[in-house]
Amino acid sequence: QVQLVESGGGLVQPGGSLRLSCKAPRAITSVFNPLTIAWYRQAPGKQRELVASITSGRTTNYADSVKGRFAISRDNSRKTVYLQMNSLTPEDTATYYCNTNQYGSEYWGPGTQVTVYS
Repeated sequence: QVQLVESGGGLVQPGGSLRLSCKAPRAITSVFNPLTIAWYRQAPGKQRELVASITSGRTTNYADSVKGRFAISRDNSRKTVYLQMNSLTPEDTATYYCNTNQYGSEYWGPGTQVTVYS
């Protein structure tokens, strides 16, 4: 079982930046390092959507809506994946969730709220 905990959300004005963190506090590095970690988001009344993902080999993937603005990275020594979000717009307002899949089981964090307001 993999526990994930997100942090770093908050209120920001359009054009601002935030850095989200996704930590696996109880995982040992041999468990964390091979995992592909993804960030999803869900806005009120909308389906949850994939934002970005990063593999163990640091291959990254981004939704078209965030390409060029968001950057995902990982620090295996800290068992943490980051999502740097720049040039935020009100359309980025959502709850952001961390996700991984291990041996066919999916794990989600509780989420962190990002609100971009004018």
